[in-house]
Amino acid sequence: MRDPYEVLGVPRSASAAAIKSAYRKLAKKHHPDSNKNDPKAAERFAELNTANEILGDEDKRKQFDRGEIDADGKPRFQGFPGGGGPRGRAGPGGFESYTFRSGGAGAGPGGGAFEDILNSMFGGGMRGARPGAGGAGQFEFDTGGIGLDLDLNVAMTVSLEESVQGGEKRVRLPSGKELNVKIPVGVVSGQQIRLKGQGETVPGHPPGDLLITITVAPHAFFKVEGADLRVDLPVTLYEAVLGAKVRVPTLGNAVELSVPKNTSSGRTFRLKGKGLPKAGGTGDLFVTVRIILPDGNDAELEALMEKWRDQHPYNPRSGLG
Repeated sequence: MRDPYEVLGVPRSASAAAIKSAYRKLAKKHHPDSNKNDPKAAERFAELNTANEILGDEDKRKQFDRGEIDADGKPRFQGFPGGGGPRGRAGPGGFESYTFRSGGAGAGPGGGAFEDILNSMFGGGMRGARPGAGGAGQFEFDTGGIGLDLDLNVAMTVSLEESVQGGEKRVRLPSGKELNVKIPVGVVSGQQIRLKGQGETVPGHPPGDLLITITVAPHAFFKVEGADLRVDLPVTLYEAVLGAKVRVPTLGNAVELSVPKNTSSGRTFRLKGKGLPKAGGTGDLFVTVRIILPDGNDAELEALMEKWRDQHPYNPRSGLG
């Protein structure tokens, strides 16, 4: 992954507030639900989440700045105590291989006993030498005693409906591999789904796991408050004055709400059991009426309101002083 500072477009001296602001702005811009025709939107969104996980956490940010973790949040090899020891080069899978010389004319004090010293240092964790020029041998680490983090972390965004009803969704890994993932019913933002054995692999070690961090995308019109939902219901002026039966969306089928006569904008109605599942039941749906006037100028409506104003004046702001 790219440098998280580069991903969020902030300098290394950026404050925590600047990082938070940059993340929110970019997350809104690149959210998959806002870029449904862009196949790379989910990948960019996942990259933003990973960058924010590092720079948005004070401890992780310091670890990254010190070079202790990489752009994916994984530990880097920090070398051997005292700055000595073998020098490495990148090998397959991003791990480092280390070359040691022993025996022959190139050996230091103790000659062939060097491998004995190494074995004592690493608890017998050095493999045998492969003969080379001058009797030199090349040794490799046996990483069986070294903990390897082979888990792979990716982000997945699901809709509010998917989080409630569950289902199946396809996730793309950094390697390009794609998997169908079962979304459990009732999943929430921040929850992780673990797929055993689908992480990174290194010869001689069992594969790591795939950890999928869930983000529930903001809904187009429902606002989530715990297990309750809120929605604004647009009504016409005449529906508010005369009363009407109005269809209200829910996460299931739409229902009819009876709007009483003379309903003011801002009045809220409660639809019991139409919210989100929770322990021991279901939350509620709170519907707030919003009176919407027709677009453009309407001479007849203006004339009617002028007549009504002159004959029935009232001041709804009298209580404000």
